[in-house]
Amino acid sequence: MNPSTAELLQRIRGLADAIGRPIRLMEVCGTHTMAISRSGLRALLPPNLRLLSGPGCPVCVTPVDYVDKAIALARRPDVVVMTFGDMLRVPGSESSLEQARAEGARVRVVYSPLDAFRAARSGSDQVVFLGVGFETTAPTVAWTVREARRLGVSNYSVLCAHKLIPPAMRALLDSGECRLDGFLCPGHVSVMIGTKAYEPIAHDYRLPCVVAGFEVLDILRGVARLLEMRCAGLAAAENAYERGATSEGNPAGLALLDEVFTAETTVWRGLGALLASGLALRPAFDAHDAEKRFAPLNVPPPREPKGCRCGDVLRGACLPDECPLFGRTCAPENPVGACMVSSEGSCAAHFRYEWVPRETTA
Repeated sequence: MNPSTAELLQRIRGLADAIGRPIRLMEVCGTHTMAISRSGLRALLPPNLRLLSGPGCPVCVTPVDYVDKAIALARRPDVVVMTFGDMLRVPGSESSLEQARAEGARVRVVYSPLDAFRAARSGSDQVVFLGVGFETTAPTVAWTVREARRLGVSNYSVLCAHKLIPPAMRALLDSGECRLDGFLCPGHVSVMIGTKAYEPIAHDYRLPCVVAGFEVLDILRGVARLLEMRCAGLAAAENAYERGATSEGNPAGLALLDEVFTAETTVWRGLGALLASGLALRPAFDAHDAEKRFAPLNVPPPREPKGCRCGDVLRGACLPDECPLFGRTCAPENPVGACMVSSEGSCAAHFRYEWVPRETTA
């Protein structure tokens, strides 16, 4: 019989007491971030156990210059940019896609890359899909690109910003900025790449890694197992999301990624340029690579919002409400940084579910 919430919390408190020092665990999944905040889970955990949110929101880690390029494409008279809704309000250097659309740029929200692909097949406009996401969404984009080449759909292309989670986890550990006791690994990504993808990290850094699902019980099971391994001096990659993830992942999806994409150095907001952490279209698909097809995309040097600490939040170097803009000039209705825009952003989750504004005095 699976343990109850109360039983898991009791176990976690006992393990935290046994460790007897501050413990820092990090989730690298936006869905985990939102679930932890929405459930009030942090308030139930022992005081020496801290859950940190890492770079698990794909919109949040997308750099400013990518938004600038997307806006430049949307302003072309022959192009329609299609994107998931979370990207609309992400600030670029001077504007956002939402602002550009209000000024006449053609930007459409779609629910999947297949919607964008179908629009290209049925129309004459140049359709550019914004390929933002981790290993979870990249295979669906890869399929549309492969089909576009196979069927000769010449007016469909992708502006790629797909990223890979394990290199970001390594970068966080290599920096030494944030000492961690374990990773709560992302469920959705792990369904695709498999739990064995984290084994080199566990081995190389002597750090426990546990894949978890998204319900409160799932998260608590993952936290408990991380603490158990810490107490026993173990470092392994384990699966606490057996109903969704396997050791090997999705072989067909991984094969499709390898067919269409190749790993490249790419820039992450807050982490900088990371070797082999992004996915670029292979040369065989250059005709569907928007950055090459519409080159040069002349955009100004990127500028981050002044005072925004979104990058620090993504590294676990500060909490959302430690940013001087949080809850003041930056809020969900008027976001300054990407972490306040996305439905999976750390700042948005903290604002909606955990932040208690300080009362002002006259």
